Amino acid sequence: MDAYAYTADLTALIPEIPPDSILSRTFYEDEQVKAIVFAFAAGQELSEHTAAHPAIIHILRGQADLTLGGDSKPGEPGAWIHMAARLPHTVVARTPVVMLLLMLKSG
Repeated sequence: MDAYAYTADLTALIPEIPPDSILSRTFYEDEQVKAIVFAFAAGQELSEHTAAHPAIIHILRGQADLTLGGDSKPGEPGAWIHMAARLPHTVVARTPVVMLLLMLKSG
């Protein structure tokens, strides 16, 4: 196993977002974390769902509306969200959005 993983520009992993689409690319995975870059065309959404593991969302580009449990939050560039396992959440892209999702695996 390598001592580190390096990606110079996460947004370059999905350089173009097709209209009316959501793309995802897993670019790293080990026993502790799975790292996925998501790209949403404007108007696309991940409807309410939960995850079995804690997760972190980091908005890299664009603007989204986030629902975290019963709370609504803006998803602006630089926004960082830690979610407990099984927290209901949604992501709705107001503009084209690129976000990093880190799925934290149980020990």
